[in-house]
Amino acid sequence: MLHIPIMRKFAAGGLAIAIACVAAMPVSAAAAPVEDAKDYGLFLEEKLDIAFETSTPKGAFLKAIQDVLELDGTTAKVGFEDVSSDSPWYATAVALYEAGIITSMTVKPESTLTAPLAVYLAVKSSGLKELAYSYPMEKANATLTEAGLSPSAYSPQAGKELAAAIDAGLLPKEYYKEVASGGAASSDLLATLLGKTLAFNDRYKHYLGYVSDADIYVKLQDAYRTSDLIKAPELQEVVDTALKQDLLTGYNLKDSRYDPNFVDALSLTYGHDNLTHAVQLIGLMRSEGMDAKVQFEPKTSAFIYLKEWGEPSQSDSYQVVQIENGNYIAYAKEYDISFEFDSGADKARFQDVVLAYAKKNSEDGSGLIVSSWWQPLYYSFTELEGYDLITNNKIVGDGPYYAQSFSLNAQSSDIAEGFKALKPDIKVQTYKFWVDPPFYRYLNGESL
Repeated sequence: MLHIPIMRKFAAGGLAIAIACVAAMPVSAAAAPVEDAKDYGLFLEEKLDIAFETSTPKGAFLKAIQDVLELDGTTAKVGFEDVSSDSPWYATAVALYEAGIITSMTVKPESTLTAPLAVYLAVKSSGLKELAYSYPMEKANATLTEAGLSPSAYSPQAGKELAAAIDAGLLPKEYYKEVASGGAASSDLLATLLGKTLAFNDRYKHYLGYVSDADIYVKLQDAYRTSDLIKAPELQEVVDTALKQDLLTGYNLKDSRYDPNFVDALSLTYGHDNLTHAVQLIGLMRSEGMDAKVQFEPKTSAFIYLKEWGEPSQSDSYQVVQIENGNYIAYAKEYDISFEFDSGADKARFQDVVLAYAKKNSEDGSGLIVSSWWQPLYYSFTELEGYDLITNNKIVGDGPYYAQSFSLNAQSSDIAEGFKALKPDIKVQTYKFWVDPPFYRYLNGESL
């Protein structure tokens, strides 16, 4: 790792989260917040261990681009004028040259990276090159002039790239003056450009919108309506057999293409099966003054349906398959909603809100949002006070689907070994995470 421009920021224990003792204020349906340098910087630090300092060398930004886009150069020789094949910058330069991001045979990796040059590199890294070169000069010049940039200060190619960066939203307004000055790129500009490069390449966060969005309920309902029971025969053969052998009590099927890729320190995932519950949960969060990004993740839950429960009904969202002993495996359409909160304090406060308004404690369930469960399910990938540590036992196929089953930590090794016994070449992943106390009690066999 390069010590000066790219550095490790987080300790292994994660971020300390302080709960702010303030009265909740309802969230209005104002315009949703926009990701800024702080958001991009936090993402780059946590997910990729990248942070920029002032006066960053050009080579460090090139290396960061290579890392975030996972670019590997071929073994072909490229005759750069200032980077030899034994240079520590050579592999990066080749990878970016072959990707069309570096277009000159002079790399200058040790030079200070200027703001305009950072934008040119980001345009090519974001897949906007053809858009930029489609601009007639009069169109590019008009965009530059409106942004307060002098067209005469740039070559035709550079002017078109800057104009495309502005129009496409790659270069936010607050950095126009920095680009116009032509000086060293600030750490905020570099974090923003690299974060937006990730977004243009579908490598950043995925979410429907914010709790505060006026149309978040429509987006949520559309996402649920267009989701179906997930079918992944290769994986289901393994986990269904595990169910029959009592290795598992249940499992979920999910699709990795819906993974939110949120910052772990600020995010939680909440599971349920009733759409109206999700709508009311978001309304509840708004009433408590909590804003967060919202990602809908389709999920299919499977469990044993006992024959003594009677003949099961079936629908598009609930199907059963009878097994050898007369019982059934039931497949139910459910969902997870992942939230990335504005603050660690809101993430910590989420449990108080759920326990007060979405946790059933009596048969009548009065005073709660609709379809509240005795054992609600929500979890965090970072430690939270009052949560319990459990294990996810996950198997992954060749496609986007995966199956997972939550267990007590002591049971995990038996489950993993059981998966391997059923299919030796299956990819088994196990990891610990933090879950709400009611669900932890459920795993321990307690009813409430």
